[in-house]
Amino acid sequence: MATAEERLMEWLRDAHAMEAQAETMLATLAQRVVNYPDLEAQIELHLEETRRQAESLRQCIERRGGDTSTSRDLAGKFVAFGQGLSGMLASDEIVKGAIASYAFEHMEIATYNVLIAAADAVGDSETKEACQLNLEEEEAMADWLANNLHATTFRYLGRELADVGGDLADVTAS
Repeated sequence: MATAEERLMEWLRDAHAMEAQAETMLATLAQRVVNYPDLEAQIELHLEETRRQAESLRQCIERRGGDTSTSRDLAGKFVAFGQGLSGMLASDEIVKGAIASYAFEHMEIATYNVLIAAADAVGDSETKEACQLNLEEEEAMADWLANNLHATTFRYLGRELADVGGDLADVTAS
């Protein structure tokens, strides 16, 4: 049976891999949302936060005497790359990407809550503080997405209808 210390290290490595996956997903999505400038700006901002979060986790792991798991990081990036490729095939990629991002943010929020509890349990205040900052950034991104899903969907529908000669008023009237 693993100790709390061992679990914390395992979960920190998992979180580092999660952030590597998030970085790949966000970078891929950022390249394809040029028609949604607000979303593009928010993704670019969160991409920088994600890179800082991964670095913060790496520092926590190394300070605790461990190292990051290259295989976990690569696996996460590979999964994210596949998700990015599959999204290119969907005509409604922007809406599905926003949904996937919202769900992923909540997985990150749950992960940081677990890490905060584990760091607290072993008395690691530096890791707890780093994870609390990451948690705040993930919650802010999830809130932003939640507050903008309607507008993103509405804009997508308007663009799609314009492409086929329709009018968004047709959608809102029904």
